[in-house]
Amino acid sequence: MASLTIRKLDEALKKRLRLRAARNGRSVEEELRHILAEAAGRPEAADAPSPPIQPAAIAHPAPAPARTLPNARILLVIGGGIAAYKSLDLIRRLRERGADVRCVLTRAGEEFVTKLAAGALANAVFTDLFDPQSEFDVGHIRLAREADLIVVAPATADLMAKMAGGHADDLATAVLLAADSPILLAPAMNPHMWSRAATRRNVAQLAADGIAFVGPNAGEMAERGEAGVGRMAEPLEIVAAVEAMLAPAERPLARKRVLVTSGPTHEAIDPVRFIGNRSSGRQGHAIAEAAARAGADVVLVSGPVALADPPGVSVVKVESAREMLNAVEAALPADVAIFAAAVADWRVAEAGRQKLKKGEGGPPTFAMVENPDILATVAHRKAKRPKLVIGFAAETTNVIANAKDKLKRKGCDWILANDVSPQAGVFGGDENTIHLVTSGGVESWPTQTKDEVASTLIARIADKLGAGP
Repeated sequence: MASLTIRKLDEALKKRLRLRAARNGRSVEEELRHILAEAAGRPEAADAPSPPIQPAAIAHPAPAPARTLPNARILLVIGGGIAAYKSLDLIRRLRERGADVRCVLTRAGEEFVTKLAAGALANAVFTDLFDPQSEFDVGHIRLAREADLIVVAPATADLMAKMAGGHADDLATAVLLAADSPILLAPAMNPHMWSRAATRRNVAQLAADGIAFVGPNAGEMAERGEAGVGRMAEPLEIVAAVEAMLAPAERPLARKRVLVTSGPTHEAIDPVRFIGNRSSGRQGHAIAEAAARAGADVVLVSGPVALADPPGVSVVKVESAREMLNAVEAALPADVAIFAAAVADWRVAEAGRQKLKKGEGGPPTFAMVENPDILATVAHRKAKRPKLVIGFAAETTNVIANAKDKLKRKGCDWILANDVSPQAGVFGGDENTIHLVTSGGVESWPTQTKDEVASTLIARIADKLGAGP
C-alpha cells in the first residue's frame, strides 16, 4: 500500500521524502509508514517490527492536549498543493482537541493525499460532487450547513480564485459557496503566485466577504532555490486560529447597546456639488467592529464612506448632518454613544435645485447656517441620555487645550483628541495618536493602528461600565 501511495506523489514530495528518509536511516517506504503512523497518533507502529522495550526505557506519555474544541464540527477542505501532507497532522491535532473532523478532498488534493490516508484520521472523507451515496439529499448543502467552521488547508491560488469568483464546479467549491459557517483559509503557494496582482485582488475580495486567513508564512519552498512568503501555516498555528474562532470569547459588553457615528457628512450645494471633509470613516468603523466583537448590540450611523459594513453591526447610512442627527435619536436609548463622525459644521441655507452654472456675475455667494451639534444634543439630553457619551476632537493646533474646552462646552464624558493636520496622516491613514481627555485629566496613548485604538477604547469603556461577560 505504501508503494502505491508513493507513486501518486509528485517528484518534489518524493525528493523531500528521500531526504528525510536518508536523515533518519530508513527506506522511503519505511519513512512514509512512519509519517502516516505519527499522523494517526500511533508512533509505536511507525517502525514496526521493533525490539521489545525494556521497562527501564519506558517514558511517561506526554499529557493529552486540552479538549478546547469539544464536539466542534469542522469541515477540512484539502486543496492540491505540496503542503497537503501537513493536513494529516492537522486532522490529528484537531481531533485530539475533541473536534469532529470531516474532509473534502479536491481532485488535485488527491494527487498529494489519498482518501485512504485522510479517512484513517478523519471522521469521514468526501470527494465527488455527484456521489449518489451522499447527493440523494443534496449532500454538498448538508456538508456546508452542518459545519461549525470550514477550514481550507492548503488553500491554493486556484481554489481561492474560484472562491472569489463564486465558482461551484466541484464538491469543494460547491460547499464553500453554499456555506453559512465561518471559513478559515490557510494559503499555500509559490511566493511569486502569492505576490501576483490577481492573487492579491482575490485575497482582498475574500477578506471583504468576511473570510478569515491564517498565514502564509515566510520560508523555503519545496522547489529548489525558492523562498519567500507562501508557506502554509503549521498545523498548530491553524489549530490556534480555529480555537480563536470557535472558543467562547470574552464578551465584556454583552447585553450593552452601543451607538457609533462614523465618516463625513455631505452638505448639498446643488444636486452635483457638496461641502464635505476628508474623513475616511476608518476609525469609527473600527470602533463599531470592536464593540461588536466585545458582545455589544451595535448601531453604526455612517456618512458616505468607501468601506464595507463591519460584521455583526446594524448600519444606518446617511448623507447630511440633519439626517445623522435623526438617525442617532432614532437609535436611542443606548448605554454608550461614541461620536467619531466628522460632521460638517455648516451647510448652505438654500441648496440649489438645479446645477449652478458659471455666469458673468462671477462665483456665486452662499448664505451659510450652522448644522445641529449632534454630540452636544445627545450629551445634554434629560431623557435617554447614554451613561457614557464620547466625542472626538479633530484638531490641527492646540490639540489638548481645544479638546478640554470642547469637553466642557459639549457636556460629554470623554473626548478623544487627535491631530488631523496633513503631516499627521490621520485622515485616510491607518494610524492614529489619541489623547483621552476626561474631567480627571489627560491620558496620552502611543501611536497605534486605528484597529488598536478601537480595541483600547472598547476595553476602557468596558472597565468604566464595570460590565461582566
